[in-house]
Amino acid sequence: MNIEVLFTPAEYAVLARRDLRAMVCIVFDVLRATSAFVMALHNGAKEIIPVSEISEALEIRKNRSDVLLAGERNGFKISAAQTGGNDFDFGNSPREFTPEKVRGKTIVSTTTNGTRALRACMGAKIILVASFLNLNAMTQFLRQKNFENILLVCAGTQENAALEDILAAGALCELLAHEDARPTFLDSAQIALHAFAQVKSNLTTAICNSENAQRLLAIPDLRDDVAFCAQRDIYPLVAKMDAEGIIRISV
Repeated sequence: MNIEVLFTPAEYAVLARRDLRAMVCIVFDVLRATSAFVMALHNGAKEIIPVSEISEALEIRKNRSDVLLAGERNGFKISAAQTGGNDFDFGNSPREFTPEKVRGKTIVSTTTNGTRALRACMGAKIILVASFLNLNAMTQFLRQKNFENILLVCAGTQENAALEDILAAGALCELLAHEDARPTFLDSAQIALHAFAQVKSNLTTAICNSENAQRLLAIPDLRDDVAFCAQRDIYPLVAKMDAEGIIRISV
């Protein structure tokens, strides 16, 4: 098992030039898209369709009136002023995706970074959606399948790296490092692994010091998202995006 990490959205362009057909891509957007997707699926959402642009989400809604729209720009729920019509049904807070709102529903989501990262991985052998919330389930899945090439994709903040995504990637590397057949960590994976090792005894504090967390903590309605997304292994599910770009629970 060979593991490498992409740290920033600036590296997405590299993916377009790579042959990903033998690659398993695991996308992290801890604050908050992948955490929200895991939460929604756990609470009964049928599927999630990530798209890059607001216009794409609106086009799907025009053809499928039953779908719910979710997403953010600069952290805030997409509003009627941005759509030319109605507010989106959800923002990007995982706490919004309650069972009574999402059970059996298809959710179309567009976010600043997370959905871009997922779309950049199209063409990979398998695309998985990861967060601290389902890290152990992801580890067990990877152990069972024994994939050869794994790429951990950190969604980042705007065009920069995001500390919380790197820490989650490092945490996954540490879990996989306990295998009898130790993976080969490329230099990028070693960076993430060492970053996590430095702060794992006080992970929530480290995440709270990140740029994304500081922005959310300054917004009263969103501040609780930070502690929520820092929780470890509360949802035992694996979320996979298929070749059509639809995320469902892997069974």
